[in-house]
Amino acid sequence: MTYPLVAELAEAGIPVTVSCRVLKLARQPYYRWRNDPIRDADVLRAYRINALHDAHEDDPTFGYRYLADEARRAGWRMSRRTAWKLCSQAGILSSAQRRRRGKGKKAGPPVFDDHVQRVFRADAPNRVWLTDITEHRTTTEGKLYCCAIKDVFSNRIVGYSISDRMTSKLAVDALRNAVARRGDVAGCILHADRGSQFRSRAMARELRRHDMVGSMGRVGAAGDNAAMESF
Repeated sequence: MTYPLVAELAEAGIPVTVSCRVLKLARQPYYRWRNDPIRDADVLRAYRINALHDAHEDDPTFGYRYLADEARRAGWRMSRRTAWKLCSQAGILSSAQRRRRGKGKKAGPPVFDDHVQRVFRADAPNRVWLTDITEHRTTTEGKLYCCAIKDVFSNRIVGYSISDRMTSKLAVDALRNAVARRGDVAGCILHADRGSQFRSRAMARELRRHDMVGSMGRVGAAGDNAAMESF
């Protein structure tokens, strides 16, 4: 913002009229700002909310605890209690919270068209991949989630990742693992269901990075990804 600069110049003896004319600012808004300036705490709050929003856009399943972790990784430190307060004020809710508050909500819209159309065949490797996330219970450590990627041509798993959190990072890590194994995958179709992990911005960015094509089936149609559901 340029208003603090005008104030600094005024303290240095440069008339406000001259500073506003050089900076192409109107004087009245400057005086209004001077009478009620934006506090540093307000600016910090705005940056923190922006960081929480960005993390939420990357993965809508995150609750405030995970959002706080992601915001700290982005350089905006805050406690989980502060993250909860800011998320409540800004209306940032995880998709799980939205489902609890409103029953019968429809799944989110697909971000990709269905390029497979239940034709689970390919005439060469790295032409069509399928992916899905499975849940596994452990005896002592709770749940684990596995995201696997299968090449339709060979019917083999070409990449996977495992985590105790079902987030977009789980899907992105599986894709990166598969690309590292297979090399050049430009033009390869990656088909999934409409899970939020596969609709996330992080996944879309990763697909663009490798010139891959995203694909999604319909809501509640397990047959659209039957070859992977069986895994």
